[in-house]
Amino acid sequence: MTHPIFPDLQGRSVFITGGGSGIGAALTEGFLRQGARVAFVQRRDGAAFADDMSRRTGNRPLFIACDVTDTDALRAAVDQAQVAHGPVSVLVNNAANDQRHETLTTDEAFWDWSIAVNLKSYFFAAQAVLPGMIAAGGGSIINFSSISYMMGNAGYPVYTTANSGINGMTRSLAREFGPKRVRVNALAPGWVLTQKQKDLWVTPEGLRAHLDRQCLPDPLQPEDMVGGVLFLASDASRMMTGQALVIDGGVVVTG
Repeated sequence: MTHPIFPDLQGRSVFITGGGSGIGAALTEGFLRQGARVAFVQRRDGAAFADDMSRRTGNRPLFIACDVTDTDALRAAVDQAQVAHGPVSVLVNNAANDQRHETLTTDEAFWDWSIAVNLKSYFFAAQAVLPGMIAAGGGSIINFSSISYMMGNAGYPVYTTANSGINGMTRSLAREFGPKRVRVNALAPGWVLTQKQKDLWVTPEGLRAHLDRQCLPDPLQPEDMVGGVLFLASDASRMMTGQALVIDGGVVVTG
């Protein structure tokens, strides 16, 4: 898949959570191919992925090991990225975990963990990059949500709660920091067939039923999220903020 080139992204300092696998890996590669300076965090070792990206794109990302639920570690990772690449001008909050669970068997520990991954980390990553963005005269924050809460899906109620909260947070931050020319938008994917989804939850029957709900007939791939994120990061969307961009093949209808 070939993505458009946004010349203004060349040299930009980009920070991506969960940037070494699934959708995040596609985003990291997408920004590297724009000539951006990319730092990404995740819990598992991302050194081999960084090596592969360097070979394939000629542009090496900075991998920082970090559990995004550890707020102090997340702040330290942002600081490390800014020392290496300059103040973050694009933050992509992508890290998430849609582990299946049922309301009646969910305990407080699981609730706290899921909210920490899927919502709290987004807020504190934004908090960490905002001073640099303000000092630089602007920036772009892109928060990954999901259409799952729009569809009213069962099977992961804490996750959908966090998804809905991401939209509320996005709008509030857009309003608060718009005067400083910091744009904050959400991106809501449909069912993207990452390797994790294929390994854990994709069945022929379930996929067929979901594709029947899409307007477009093709399954979503991680690469399908890249163009929208590049657009939201670039000056091409300079007057777009507080919005939720849906990329789902036409399952939900907004507006």
